[in-house]
Amino acid sequence: MDLLRDRDIDIGPLAGKRVAILGYGNQGRAQALNLKDSGIDVVVGLRGASGSARAAEEAGLEIALVEEATASADVIMFLAPDEALAGIYREVEARIRYGAAIGFSHGLTVHFGQIHPRHDLDVFMVAPKGPGVALRSLYERGKGMVGVWAVAQDASGKARDLALAYGKAIGCARAGLIASSFAEECEADLFNEGAVVWGAVPEILVAGFETLVEAGVSPELAYLECVGELKLLADLIEARGIAGMREAISNTAELGAALGGPRVVDEHVRQNMRQVLEDVRSGRFAEALRREAADGYPELEGARARSHSHQMERVFQDLKSLGGS
Repeated sequence: MDLLRDRDIDIGPLAGKRVAILGYGNQGRAQALNLKDSGIDVVVGLRGASGSARAAEEAGLEIALVEEATASADVIMFLAPDEALAGIYREVEARIRYGAAIGFSHGLTVHFGQIHPRHDLDVFMVAPKGPGVALRSLYERGKGMVGVWAVAQDASGKARDLALAYGKAIGCARAGLIASSFAEECEADLFNEGAVVWGAVPEILVAGFETLVEAGVSPELAYLECVGELKLLADLIEARGIAGMREAISNTAELGAALGGPRVVDEHVRQNMRQVLEDVRSGRFAEALRREAADGYPELEGARARSHSHQMERVFQDLKSLGGS
């Protein structure tokens, strides 16, 4: 693993440079504030009707229209939602200074050819491996979040140093910056989102809840058993690793896991995971995301409605009101 930390990186390549953050959402807010606190000249680029303008100003950040922020900057970070980035790039490309650098925190739009950067531009990625709110809170506590960095286009010959300096300025190098590529980061991240943490895990929780309720177990107990212990699992894995987590639970729980886990996550599940990865690598998922956005997000709206109407949500609200969740 090629990992660099604060002491290995010179922030100098960012000295005297102006950074434009396009987007003030999950990552945009955190990265803009961390840059500012690291002494970097930063401006947040927003659309004229953006509701984020007041929040950014109240946080002490300079704001400007997207086009103006782009034109004034040496480094432009594209931190709006993935499905919006190609359109934003087309809008601002002519405003980007010759020889400037553009950056991303996810490789999707560049890797799958939705954005074709000008040949005079450095193109880099710094991807914190966690949500923006955690990136910010860790920075404020003097800590950092592991990040992945990569260079897709090195027009100046100095894109690597700039990417690392950026990763240091937002606090990632405090924990460590890992060398990767746009393809590797993008494909691994999309696979995880679809097949593991955000895809499979919630579906397993729902399936377990439904299995117990169908068998006559009360919904409240089914929820506490199948969902309520998830944080305990995550905390144990974070502190001890998976092997250490298994050693920390009772023999009863460990034997149940050893016998039951492989029956649920069998070869059929692994084959489905391989298919999810193939959908990612082939570009089929990226195209599905593009169509979903163009159509007004019908699949996402349907999934959200189904989640909110599920019995588990009513049980969650009842337990929460009792202080039990």
